[in-house]
Amino acid sequence: MAEQTNEQIAQTLVFPYLNQAVKFLQDEYATATDIDNGMRFGCGYPAGPLAYLDSVGPAVVRDALAARFAETGDNLHKPVALLEKVADEGGSFTGGGGAANAPVPAFKHDITTIGVVGTGTMASGIVQVFAQAGYDVVFVGRSQDKLDGVVGYITKNLDRAIAKGKGTEEDKAAVLGRLTGSSDRAALAGVDLVIEAIAEDLAIKTELFKDLDAILEPGAILATTTSSLPITQLAETTSRPSDVIGMHFFNPAPVMKLVEIVTTVHTSAEVDETVKALTAKVGKVGVSCGDRSGFIVNALLFPYLNDAIKLAESGAELGTIDAAIKEQVGFPMGPFELLDVVGNDVSLAIEKELYAEFKEPGLAPAATLERKVAEGKLGRKTGEGFHTY
Repeated sequence: MAEQTNEQIAQTLVFPYLNQAVKFLQDEYATATDIDNGMRFGCGYPAGPLAYLDSVGPAVVRDALAARFAETGDNLHKPVALLEKVADEGGSFTGGGGAANAPVPAFKHDITTIGVVGTGTMASGIVQVFAQAGYDVVFVGRSQDKLDGVVGYITKNLDRAIAKGKGTEEDKAAVLGRLTGSSDRAALAGVDLVIEAIAEDLAIKTELFKDLDAILEPGAILATTTSSLPITQLAETTSRPSDVIGMHFFNPAPVMKLVEIVTTVHTSAEVDETVKALTAKVGKVGVSCGDRSGFIVNALLFPYLNDAIKLAESGAELGTIDAAIKEQVGFPMGPFELLDVVGNDVSLAIEKELYAEFKEPGLAPAATLERKVAEGKLGRKTGEGFHTY
């Protein structure tokens, strides 16, 4: 392969990602504001894909993709119809100012007490978010040790904030005073909304949802933090599918601003609006989408990461690719740095899910990703992935 310039590398990897963002808009899967906010607040990008596309020029992106499609025949490189239309008309994707005019969501359900199931990092972070926002939180785990771990995690975070002058001992006492831990799910009986943050395993989550359905009072909302499993299927195991919704927090929850609010065909408008209002009240940016693999962020992020691996397979240097993306597009990390942070096992699982749902040959996991996982080279957590640590 002839050596590409940094600009060419960036275009090769980023233009298909922009094309996919336009497809989400074309399919009415999410609004332009939510697509851009998803990538800004979920990945720390300086601009969302549609705003970035406008800055480059829709016609420039369309022409480059058309040339690429002629070369590869990969559907992911074929400019989507809405991109063709906007390029032809000399229009833009982000000039409408829709977000400013959007109605402010209101609570349609009373939410005073939050339940959280799980004791891992994600669950602990979610407990902290709600307790810091003034909510009483009942959290459930398998053992007293696990419950103590949640309090320990939150205490450590609050102590760190106090040391930086961002909180007081009184604030910390107030937050910890709002927490109630239990190893019995029945303790959740009186809560208004439960968020489950347990293992990403459909059978385990299904069993939990059936259990929660029997425990919770009518009208209580059931939310899941899943990043990949079908929420519709979880909803249908309950007697209250209209009260089931996705609240996909990003790790670490106290720091990351984004929550993907995922509705199924069953989710009621009142539950959707209440969760949007709650998300805003706890200081997070909510973005709305439907229940399909990857939601907004993962469905845009992982094909780009997979493409970066394929580019390296064709001879480009990992370090060169990482540097090109940071220099040309301003992403906080290059694709291989990010893969190693996420974990190659997690990346492979998500890529497989996207491929299974959308059946696009271009989404098939790169051979090198499969190999890294088979070799146990999972990234930072194992000391070696694409880079060595």
